[in-house]
Amino acid sequence: MNSLSMRPERPLPYSDEYPSGEAYVEDLLHFAANSELFQFLCGGVHILDFFTSEPGLFVSAVPKEWQAFLLECEPMVLLDLLMRDDLDSVPSESGPGRPPETLLQYVKDIRRLSLRRSFHPQKAKLPVLARAVRLGMNVKKVHEVTHFAGYIDRLSEHVAQTSGKQLTHFVDFGSGQNYLGRTLASPPYNKHIVAVESKEANMVGAKDLDILAGIAEREKRIRNKKLYNQIIETVDPSLHNNEEALRRAAKALGVTDEDIATIDLRSRKELQATYTAEEGKGFIEYVVGRLEHADLTDVISQLQPPLNQDTINTDDLRMMAVSIHSCGNLSHYGIRSMVLNPCVHAVAIVGCCYNLLTEKLGPPSYKPPFNRPSLQPINARVARESEKRDPQGFPLSERLSTYDNRGIRLNITARMMACQAPENWTDKESDSFFTRHFYRAVLQKIFLDKGVISRVYHSDPSGDGSDEKESPFNSSTNPVIIGSLRKQCYTSFRAYVRGAIAKLTTNTDFSQYSQVIREKLGDMTDGEIDEYEQAFRDRKRELSAIWSLMAFSACVVESLIVTDRWLFLKEHSDIVGDCWVETVFDYRESPRNLVVVGIKK
Repeated sequence: MNSLSMRPERPLPYSDEYPSGEAYVEDLLHFAANSELFQFLCGGVHILDFFTSEPGLFVSAVPKEWQAFLLECEPMVLLDLLMRDDLDSVPSESGPGRPPETLLQYVKDIRRLSLRRSFHPQKAKLPVLARAVRLGMNVKKVHEVTHFAGYIDRLSEHVAQTSGKQLTHFVDFGSGQNYLGRTLASPPYNKHIVAVESKEANMVGAKDLDILAGIAEREKRIRNKKLYNQIIETVDPSLHNNEEALRRAAKALGVTDEDIATIDLRSRKELQATYTAEEGKGFIEYVVGRLEHADLTDVISQLQPPLNQDTINTDDLRMMAVSIHSCGNLSHYGIRSMVLNPCVHAVAIVGCCYNLLTEKLGPPSYKPPFNRPSLQPINARVARESEKRDPQGFPLSERLSTYDNRGIRLNITARMMACQAPENWTDKESDSFFTRHFYRAVLQKIFLDKGVISRVYHSDPSGDGSDEKESPFNSSTNPVIIGSLRKQCYTSFRAYVRGAIAKLTTNTDFSQYSQVIREKLGDMTDGEIDEYEQAFRDRKRELSAIWSLMAFSACVVESLIVTDRWLFLKEHSDIVGDCWVETVFDYRESPRNLVVVGIKK
């Protein structure tokens, strides 16, 4: 294998329009820091605010020359224009149905600045996952694990060839059910996996799957069967797996503690999985722990020594940090681990759940008119989170942290939108979630009108009577987090309102709302609900148009986050010998498909 075959031609999958990575990064940061329209669509608007002011966010915020076109454009036609149509073939002469020139330019800007997501596997044929190994995986997970396991295998060969030494361990940050680790520990890969997971239930389930895959064995049970059967006969069958109930039954039969010790009353599920290290075979070690930093000292201290050795020599450890879709800051910890730990020699991290990232610089501040209170969250918990200055949060790199003396900042709404996959939206799916968002926006208007929530002003509304105080950018409403409802609640707006009221008044998690909603909405009739739907039905297109623009624009938000991680590695050139970003999955199967790779000098 050619030692240079792993590294793509470009360190980032940027557009052909850029002559270099530096030219792309500079244009990306300039756009993010200076485009007010981008800032509005990526963080400056929230679903709850669509209809709580007049004439509403669509009229107030969307460029006037765009509005008629967006309201006339069918949702799927708009999505095609944003992401798929050849913009150079749009007729040049103005007329009905032609997109405004400024809209076309904005679409071109977003497309140009979004990292390319097409996937071209380097190895056409990968090992098929054995049936026992793919247990529990859905189609999406099989695609991810198959391709990423093959990628990790090739990358480890590349690292070994360039350094002259094989990697010894692969540390999975947030292993979950350990689908990736189980695959890498199985033939033909046979890697030594260190699965780090904070949820013990996930680890228990993963070990059961390891046993089914033949990587581990169930602990052997030595039992006095005659005595055990006597005890079982006196216990209700529903309690046969209850160790405490069996112990009480044994006592009632006069069995001594010494004899009970010979029976082993544990259920089959309570028996431990046992792992045996063998030369040339894969091996898995589990470490229970919540990674809250990139220092792996505690993880390393829990590892087993190599075969025929009593202790671990940390100088012999050569680790690679890996992860498929590590949430939020966990991706940062994986990337930073190569800089902080001498034994980590490479990283390959695919991130996700950008909404869970913390903020290093605090929430963004916007110039008027976009300095709305919804950008400075009213919800107390969200406000507290936003006020934190986490040195391990976004952005990681010094370049983004200091850009234009303010740094690049993204609020939670922008980061949440970056988790969307607009290129995968079908007509049916998009209509479904546009409808859900429409229902929620109208319900917020009902909450406001009925006094369940109140309007909050950014500046004093009792001032000099200026128009600014009544602007939709000067006020917002208290958020009420409802979450998901049962499927039948989305069959009609009436069903949605009734389902939301029922959840908010009966679920103990929403006790702060229960009394006021009973008082304000308890006697609301079906006729009143229908009147609200009728009043806003014709404005649903406003919401679907803005939501489509938000999701499309957020492709640049994800590009910012991924580029920041690459820049962080690049800035540590004294430690990092090479780093790049490329796609490892088919976007249609798994939209978060960009891996950040780093290799130590």
